[in-house]
Amino acid sequence: MEYDLTAQWFVFFKDNLLIHKNTDGTYHAPLGNQLPVAPAKGQTIHRVTLPTGIQVYTFAIDYPMAETDEWIMTGLRASFDYLPLTDYQAAGKAYQILYWDKHSRYCPVCGTTTEQHTDIMKKCPQCGNEMYPPISTAIIVLVRRGEEILLVHAHNFRGTFYGLVAGFLEAGETLEQCVRREVMEETGLSIKNITYFDSQPWPYPSGLMVGFFADYESGEIKLQKDELSAGAFYHRNNLPELPRKLSIARRLIDAWLAGKDTRNK
Repeated sequence: MEYDLTAQWFVFFKDNLLIHKNTDGTYHAPLGNQLPVAPAKGQTIHRVTLPTGIQVYTFAIDYPMAETDEWIMTGLRASFDYLPLTDYQAAGKAYQILYWDKHSRYCPVCGTTTEQHTDIMKKCPQCGNEMYPPISTAIIVLVRRGEEILLVHAHNFRGTFYGLVAGFLEAGETLEQCVRREVMEETGLSIKNITYFDSQPWPYPSGLMVGFFADYESGEIKLQKDELSAGAFYHRNNLPELPRKLSIARRLIDAWLAGKDTRNK
């Protein structure tokens, strides 16, 4: 595989990303002639094709790089605060490819060591099973009730912010059925007027979040205690701490606040 001087690199130690500091205080993912570390012997360098058609490269290292005047390592989530959005999005896909590579070394059918045939396909030389990077689909929904929205705090949230009801799609479900089920399971509420908002790749480690709006229909809040620590309807003028802007949850909330929530009239 050949690289030019403009090739962009996404180098990870676990979920920590190597970032280059510019002299003007900005940051970017390193380019072809800037790498301070070479891949260790035997490491796979992966070519990653972005949705734009641009190709970047990624590999993992087995030790963290010390911070210098030129370099830092930061968590993938935290890199949103440093990198241009295009670099952050590219880092997300790169991380998903590395995660897939690490978790697809052996065929799940017969246990044979897999072989990589394309950038996104491995094949078992024994039974022919093909493996592609998996995507776990989840829904997230903003539930409205007049000038209020339903906000919850889940046990797995990293912080004190309140977010939206979310959950993974189950086999045999439509997305809309998943939205209804998750809201009912987590809060005991019935909803109506489910409308699609947008979707977002969520590389923590390999998800796709599909966002919806819905309206409260009936019921009293009964929290699923093993999932949620708190939840209530909050008025638009008295909202708690909200999710960071990197998430589709915040985009849903901001769209509702701005009156851009595809409300059924």
